[in-house]
Amino acid sequence: MGVEVSRLSNGLTVATENLPHIETVALGVWVKSGARDERPEEHGMAHLLEHMAFKGTSRRSAWRIASEIENVGGEINAATSVETTSFYARVLRDDVPLAIDILADILTDSSFDPDELEREQHVILQEIGAAHDTPDDIVFDRFTEVAFRNQTIGRSILGTPATVESFTSANIRDFLERQYAADRMVVVAAGAVDHDEFVKLVEKHLGGFRATCTSKPAAIASYTGGDFREVRDLQDAQIILGFEGRAYHVRDFYASQLLSMILGGGMSSRLFQEVREKRGLCYSVYAFHWGFSDTGLFGVHAATGQADIAELVPVIMEELRKAGETISEEELNRARAQYRAGLLMSRESAASRASQIARQMMLYGQPIVMEELLDRLSKITTERLTDLSSRLFSSPPTVAGIGPIGGLASYDAIRDTLSGPSPLLRKIAV
Repeated sequence: MGVEVSRLSNGLTVATENLPHIETVALGVWVKSGARDERPEEHGMAHLLEHMAFKGTSRRSAWRIASEIENVGGEINAATSVETTSFYARVLRDDVPLAIDILADILTDSSFDPDELEREQHVILQEIGAAHDTPDDIVFDRFTEVAFRNQTIGRSILGTPATVESFTSANIRDFLERQYAADRMVVVAAGAVDHDEFVKLVEKHLGGFRATCTSKPAAIASYTGGDFREVRDLQDAQIILGFEGRAYHVRDFYASQLLSMILGGGMSSRLFQEVREKRGLCYSVYAFHWGFSDTGLFGVHAATGQADIAELVPVIMEELRKAGETISEEELNRARAQYRAGLLMSRESAASRASQIARQMMLYGQPIVMEELLDRLSKITTERLTDLSSRLFSSPPTVAGIGPIGGLASYDAIRDTLSGPSPLLRKIAV
């Protein structure tokens, strides 16, 4: 039957997909509002709101929210990203009404109790500290901050100790009322679900939710590129070399996804084979492409020892340069197969499928059928990928490094080498 979609009178979108032979239902509310939508003084607010939503309503204490869902063997959680926030649960089919009731309760009637807020602020301060103490995590925060300098899209989702400690219950309530409305939300369920029954439940609990929000759209992103380095006394160095990527809606988005797989998407990828297997210059290397609504980031992450940095970075850049000259049909077909397998495997998980449908509804306004995705992939050629590589890796680079990075070439040397002849044909000044 595929994905069924309905819209309530207040504009709230409801989408479901019945998955045969599955006894559970993954369901949730996805909101098109995330860390990027915060005001300058609200850094970390979207994430704190996600935490506080589970800390009690007028009907349920924090303990009751957790115990009611776990009494039936279910799970409940939430997540904040740059552009979205989600509140989701997984339960047996007979417990869907309970799950919807709880999710609606925390979204419409959270109390934001000051004592609970103080405790949760302390928890998030610990989370910020833990992230800072984890170099392979914090290097990505520094990478995005430099790539989109002085913009909310580049800020860490967690916020800073100063901003998090400054928030009051009234601040959180104001953010919720500005950002959360039916026209920016989608309710999705996948698994053992009946569409008509689910729509009735959502109408009962969220049909009266405000139709529109008062917030302005986030500012258009402007990729800047740049350099961040932090010398730490560690055993290994975390390095990211990145470029401006492609937004979800543009023609090159799926080509960029395939290119990241060809360069660093598995053990057969170019970077893994050349950098790790043939040369032994690092213990971890991979490429990634993140799409946002109006921009993207393409990057290569490597973790290596201090002694290998000087040789590692030129080899990575050489592989990027080669991608602009030739990509084989075999590599393209393998990347297509990886992508297709990932899509099919996600359909075997109700939670993955619900999340996938929600993303498509928020980004495109409709679900995208598997055949359409596969058709888009089939039209990507090796010539298109080499052309994309030449354009992608000519943007100003973003470099982020943490650890014993004394051997990492200067930003100017990396930038000039990428725009000049083959980096392996000349020595990069350290």
